[in-house]
Amino acid sequence: MSALDSSPPLLDIGSVHAVYNEAILALSGVSLTVRKGEIVALLGSNGAGKSTVLKAVSRLLKAERGRLTRGHIRFEGEDVAALGPGELVRRGLVPVLEGRHCFKSLSVEENLLTGALGRGSSRREAAQDLERVYSFFPRLVQKRRLAAGLVSGGEQQMVAIGRALMGRPRLLVLDEPSMGLAPQITQTIFATLADLNRREGLSILVAEQNAAVALHHASRAVVIENGVCVLAGPAEELKARGDISAFYLGLAPTPRPAAGATGHSLH
Repeated sequence: MSALDSSPPLLDIGSVHAVYNEAILALSGVSLTVRKGEIVALLGSNGAGKSTVLKAVSRLLKAERGRLTRGHIRFEGEDVAALGPGELVRRGLVPVLEGRHCFKSLSVEENLLTGALGRGSSRREAAQDLERVYSFFPRLVQKRRLAAGLVSGGEQQMVAIGRALMGRPRLLVLDEPSMGLAPQITQTIFATLADLNRREGLSILVAEQNAAVALHHASRAVVIENGVCVLAGPAEELKARGDISAFYLGLAPTPRPAAGATGHSLH
């Protein structure tokens, strides 16, 4: 067993049930973990419950008239129910919500700096982190003085992710980062996230409909359907399993191994 496998989870979601408006059941026993240094992909179709999981993790369900009814969510061993969204951000759990949320009238750079304010960074730390973000997303350098509402959708997503990185996250929680973006921009964003994971050990939980790109970069994946976990395992194995890739993930079936080849069950 590797050190990664034996370490305690950074994020532990255990048998979580959630409802909206006290009537609409959204999650029915979802469980998953994210360990330090992992990229975990949460996959499923639109409406499967992916966003609800991430809002529960980030303590944002209440704003949507939702709540947990059973189960637990722990970040670094502490129940997130005891913490507000702002406190979670200061502790290193930083969400990037679906929809490329930016302050459209503020400049790109001003948007990025709001991430430093949320963390309580000093001026020196903010300046260092700003240059770091520009090194990850060089396209933003020439747009730094433009209003965020005037840049492209892909650049707005880079701003949203860059703002989260200004908070120096230990766990980055992303909801549908590829939605509405051109394939080339999606590849650029995921490649940057994977590079951050490799170079800095940034842990990432990403909910994504584009299973192909998510599985290419993830360590592990969990598939949910109608608020229930239906499949989990190493990303490479899920991608290679022809019997499930088309049904659950919308991927072209992979040719099966030759007769006599050994396989590994998913867990």
